[in-house]
Amino acid sequence: MTTIDASTNQTVVPERARWFTHDRFGLFIHWGIYSAIARYGRGGLAEWSKSMDQISEEEYQTYFETFDPDLYNPVAWAKSAKAAGMKYAVITTKHHDGFCLWDTQLTDYKATNTPAGRDLIREWVEAFRAEGLRVGFYYSLIDWHHPHFPLDGFHPRREDRVVRAEARDISIYLEYLRGQVRELLTNYGPIDVMWFDFSYPESDWGWAKGKGRDDWQSEQLLELVRQLRPDILLNNRLDLPAAADFVTPEQVQPRGWIEVDGHRVTWEACQTITSSWGYDRDNLDWKSPDLLVRLLIDAVSKGGNMLLNTGPTARGEIDPRSQVILGELGAWMKCHGPAIYGASASSFAAPLDCRLTQRGDRLYVHLFSWPMTHLFLEGLAGKVRFVRFLHDGSRIRFHDGTLAGSHTTPSGVTTDVLTLELPSQRPDVLIPVIELYLREE
Repeated sequence: MTTIDASTNQTVVPERARWFTHDRFGLFIHWGIYSAIARYGRGGLAEWSKSMDQISEEEYQTYFETFDPDLYNPVAWAKSAKAAGMKYAVITTKHHDGFCLWDTQLTDYKATNTPAGRDLIREWVEAFRAEGLRVGFYYSLIDWHHPHFPLDGFHPRREDRVVRAEARDISIYLEYLRGQVRELLTNYGPIDVMWFDFSYPESDWGWAKGKGRDDWQSEQLLELVRQLRPDILLNNRLDLPAAADFVTPEQVQPRGWIEVDGHRVTWEACQTITSSWGYDRDNLDWKSPDLLVRLLIDAVSKGGNMLLNTGPTARGEIDPRSQVILGELGAWMKCHGPAIYGASASSFAAPLDCRLTQRGDRLYVHLFSWPMTHLFLEGLAGKVRFVRFLHDGSRIRFHDGTLAGSHTTPSGVTTDVLTLELPSQRPDVLIPVIELYLREE
């Protein structure tokens, strides 16, 4: 949980979260037997197909019986993530359908009982750690396969009145849930992030209501997690806002640094490369590398992280189109990482169509659109000792004050402005970044 410095009203990041607010950029992986469906559900997403299409247990069992990711190579996944500039990764150990990618001892509904025949999570953890990446586990609080998970309006069998009339004991399911969390946090060494999904107490279908902290017994679950891994980072989807280390806006960019009760908090936007989380073969809604870099920059400029999702195929490969995009992100991060890692929001005002990030005495101007020959930076006159492009280190001329002659000075520019002299040609990078060396106060 973050705290507030009463003297400054600024967020104080706990020691265990400092790596998180430094690293800024992570990989999200949605993978399971739903990857074989490879399409949108009716009105929903690929990984939600069982619910949205109300797929029967018999039909869905086909995906379990044929799950054979013969091309699965977590070492290649880890190398791709590292090359893209990512510093940590989170994988779906179990999604809402209840299928488990690890060798859990609490159900037969797991990867070791499919043609895959092995613990896919263990291989993944070992591969990502070997590349120096921190690891996190996504775990769904929802489970449409478990016989004691109570039906509600999301459940695939919600319209089956016979099933709805069955006696279900959520306490049995909660023992199962806590047992699986114990396995995940005990059997794979130190885990850096526990990413639970999700609570929905506000939902009401008349015959059933959504589930939240009371249904999950979130306080007990929190106590278990903290007991097993005191330094783990926990997201905000247990419906216990005060206990969260970070909040998780999904598929949206906040307008500013996220605040809870008037105080800034640690946050991470989770975004997709397409519009789907799981693999969707025919999805053409691809975000461009340019847009994804903008989303990352925008998050860091507002004090946040970005967790970028990919959905591997049923055979265990990251889609080639995603690989190309990750490669382009990596090329940008190779040169511009100093403006992201360890950086955060700046107190200086950003020029139009720009974002600012700052790391100590280095201020970074990210140019979302290219200005005409000059860039005016308010409040920086006398505060800068050197300016350069970050991609190649080339010097940029600058001077304090506006341009000579009132006819060349843009309206609204104040006298404490720093003026940068820019070339007419935009650098050939996704987003150009200017690095300013600030003078000591």
